[in-house]
Amino acid sequence: MRGRRVGVAAAFLVMIAAGAVTGCSASYNDQRGKGDASVQGGRGDDTPAQVFNMPDGFGNLATKCVGHGYRAYVTTNATGPSNVEIVPDETCTG
Repeated sequence: MRGRRVGVAAAFLVMIAAGAVTGCSASYNDQRGKGDASVQGGRGDDTPAQVFNMPDGFGNLATKCVGHGYRAYVTTNATGPSNVEIVPDETCTG
């Protein structure tokens, strides 16, 4: 009985290690369409976004100009995908 428990525990640890190695790699996410979009020249717009912190339990809001004449609004969401909205903004002349 004890030998069986040791074997099950060892198999469990091997499965966890394999999942950690393969599940967290950038190529794994890219293959599934969940990686970052490619950026021309390997460098994108790294200017900071303006962040509005909400009370605990609510998603924070970040906003910045994207492209020419557009503003993006993004909310954080720990339980699911973030909400993104891109709207025309005359102040974004970039």
